[in-house]
Amino acid sequence: MPTLKNRQRVGLGDFSGVRRQQPMRQNGCSLTRLFLAGILSQLYELYQSLSNKMMDTIARFADDVHIYSIDELFARFDKPLNHESWLSLGLEIRKTVWKEVRLPVGAGGGPTPTLAKAASHAAKRIEGYRGVAVIASDEERVAILKQMAVTDVWGIGSRLGKKLEFMGIHSAYELSKKSPTYMRKQFSILVENTIRELNGEVRIAWDDVRPDKQQIYSTRTFGERVTSSNELHRALVGHCEAAMAKLRKQNSLAGAMTVFASNSPHDDTAFYRKSAYHQFAAPTLDTRVASNAIKALIDKIFKPGVCFYKCGVGLLDIRPQTHYQGDLFEPSQDNVGLMHVVDAINGRYGKSSMQIASKGFSKKHAMRREYLSKRATTRWSDIPTIVC
Repeated sequence: MPTLKNRQRVGLGDFSGVRRQQPMRQNGCSLTRLFLAGILSQLYELYQSLSNKMMDTIARFADDVHIYSIDELFARFDKPLNHESWLSLGLEIRKTVWKEVRLPVGAGGGPTPTLAKAASHAAKRIEGYRGVAVIASDEERVAILKQMAVTDVWGIGSRLGKKLEFMGIHSAYELSKKSPTYMRKQFSILVENTIRELNGEVRIAWDDVRPDKQQIYSTRTFGERVTSSNELHRALVGHCEAAMAKLRKQNSLAGAMTVFASNSPHDDTAFYRKSAYHQFAAPTLDTRVASNAIKALIDKIFKPGVCFYKCGVGLLDIRPQTHYQGDLFEPSQDNVGLMHVVDAINGRYGKSSMQIASKGFSKKHAMRREYLSKRATTRWSDIPTIVC
């Protein structure tokens, strides 16, 4: 936003607490100077809205796209281009995204996904590329890989990186020179595929249809510590509602559920974490059935005197709804039509427009986001007003 341009900014976590002091101090931002900086809470609605606009804008240039994360995607181009044309395309994509979405993006191109990620790293981190890098020749590939640490390679984490450095492999180029077969024996097929991709052999392909999740979890830390059974129950019902909505979105049923809660391991008191398991009489997709089961589980995990810091709900034994054969002696209690109506209303009018009453309407455990910026892309009331 213009009012924060060229000013220090502090991004706060889910509950906007003062436990972020240490990282701020390390960056030269003391608490006495916070009024001079921009203090922003996490704003998921705005993130998702801008992400969707960015993805749609980039997709106009490509033959196919694969959304990798909220701020990153892979684009496939069927038409062969020379090096200058690839650079021009990358610059055009950057300029268009900035013009239409006002987001600065980097672009990296290569013959394989791993080399495209390497080029993207170069575009953002290696001097001279200015936001766009393309690996279209072996000379360019070698030049970029020699300037990358082995831990900068896509799929090489810090733990694996330490093992590779112990073997004398410090750069991405040194990794690319290793025998893929030998490295597979030492580590895994993932490392073999990474090495082959670094040498221009395509080994990673995006599935046309993503498999359904076998487990679905909803969990989050509290904005304020929870000490009562009723408040913990309301928080668990909220997580149950979110998890069941995800379950229905992939047209599945859950055969079991687990609920859990804990205090923080950094508390002065002893660490407490408790979970409870529930097997449904018949696999379900109905939020009411799952939330009713929480009533019987809450006493198993709640402990008086514990200041709960986090809780969550997990759906287990997930199976496709279309393949399920009902039980004559345990008929389903689901109201599929009602759940479709709930999802349709929440999809049209916003999350929790219709919800389970036991979730409550005033929740002190909800995230504290006291420094939200305007949400003009997702909220009518935040659209700027111009007086002429």
